[in-house]
Amino acid sequence: MSAIEAMSSEAEVARARAALAVNVCAARGLQEVLRTSLGPKGTVKMLVSGAGDIKLTKDGNVLLHEMQIQHPTASLIAKVATAQDDITGDGTTSNVLIIGELLKQADLYISEGLHPRIIAEGFEAAKEKALEVLEEVKIKKEMEREILLDVARTSLQTKVHAKLADVLTEAVVDSVLAVRRPGYPVDLFMVEIVEMKHKSETDTKLIDHGARHPAMKKRVEDAFILTCNVSLEYEKTEVSSGFFYKTAEEKENLVKAERKFIEDRVQKIIDLKDKVCALSNKGFVVINQKGIDPFSLDVLAKHGIVVLRRAKRRNMERLSLACGGMAVNSLEDLCIDCLGHAGLVPEYTLGEKKFTFIENCVNPLSVTLLVKGPNNHTLTQVKDAVRDGLRAVKNAIEDGCVVPGAGAVEVAIAEALVTYKHSVKGRARLGVQAFADALLIIPKVLAQNSGYDLQETLVKVQAEHSESKQIIGIDLNTGEPMVAADAGIWDNYCVKKQLLHSCAVIATNLLLVDEIMRAGLSSLKG
Repeated sequence: MSAIEAMSSEAEVARARAALAVNVCAARGLQEVLRTSLGPKGTVKMLVSGAGDIKLTKDGNVLLHEMQIQHPTASLIAKVATAQDDITGDGTTSNVLIIGELLKQADLYISEGLHPRIIAEGFEAAKEKALEVLEEVKIKKEMEREILLDVARTSLQTKVHAKLADVLTEAVVDSVLAVRRPGYPVDLFMVEIVEMKHKSETDTKLIDHGARHPAMKKRVEDAFILTCNVSLEYEKTEVSSGFFYKTAEEKENLVKAERKFIEDRVQKIIDLKDKVCALSNKGFVVINQKGIDPFSLDVLAKHGIVVLRRAKRRNMERLSLACGGMAVNSLEDLCIDCLGHAGLVPEYTLGEKKFTFIENCVNPLSVTLLVKGPNNHTLTQVKDAVRDGLRAVKNAIEDGCVVPGAGAVEVAIAEALVTYKHSVKGRARLGVQAFADALLIIPKVLAQNSGYDLQETLVKVQAEHSESKQIIGIDLNTGEPMVAADAGIWDNYCVKKQLLHSCAVIATNLLLVDEIMRAGLSSLKG
């Protein structure tokens, strides 16, 4: 009996060549959108939300997250590219470009009658060889500050304009080096990013919020820091229980006893301050997670203690890492070991808010990056760039190696693949050739976005690479070939590795699709 195909009349079906055409069109459509955003000379996209909010960005990850993508194939490619960002923090735009180009190159051969499975085998062989070449061209380096600055600058210049990238580079590298601990993985949660509408420069400081007593100093130098989570507020007992008094004196005595309970706690802080500051002229700052009532603030202010109350929990965790000492939950065992230290604790008024900065910590394991900008979309753009910069520095430290940037790696791998294809038997070598041609999309687009002729630039770079046998990239300021390593343009090894893996896998999967069914709603009922 012949097979019966039951399908809704509303379902859409695309088979064989039509299915491939759908996938190739979607990949190339997405490629065209992101193409102009690649590299430091890429253009910026303006995204406008339904509410009229404007976002200016050239970060591929942000674009793919914010764009409303309807097409299923384009949506799949976007998810792969954003997964690349989640894993390595960069390479989103390159991912989309290479997948689109792999499908375009494959389509040329398939239109001449080559089976997609043979091209897929060629892609797989090319991927293995490309990863071997990547291992050869990677450069192991001691990750010192200068190298990390180059890595961060290369990443940041593709997200924001060069002048701002130079300012952010040092802030990003210094913050990662501050929280880096030998023998432990780099924890980027220890770098908090705080944004603020204020002028246009960026700076890096550790900050905390909190209102306090007007009589307290606005600036404390060479200060001991006590971080605690203890209530110093007078709390009426009647809230949760009822009392019957015989006389008014009994009520007065109860109130005094309750007040004394808080006063004893305050006195313990004052005693510790007198003990550690008796022989020196050091300041004393208390940062409390819970509330402090006006009476306690008065008493502490009279003894020259600066107090911040109701600090956020995440700030408390970072403060003990930044300043040293321990966060205490009880004032019973107060000792000098509980105290941290900071060189300077000033209060600044920025805009309408007051901020307390905690600076000059001896060995901080946590920092806060303060991002300033004149308006919301600038702040958002800088924040996204800073996150990518932090990830780039972290990747470089954890990889222990870097690879040359400026399209140099792609040119080197493409040339190696052209040589390698002669050792591949059968028609699979056409898949290797397609893979090599597809990788060249990166140097081509870098040159095109910088305003140079892409064919001429690529030919120059390939000729220089063949003659010098060095890893040659494109100088985007002149359009001429250059040795990327000498110019200090470094990419992350793990980003390139992930890129080669994911692009080949997704392109292969999309090539092998020979039927697309988009079922109508009626077929989902019952």
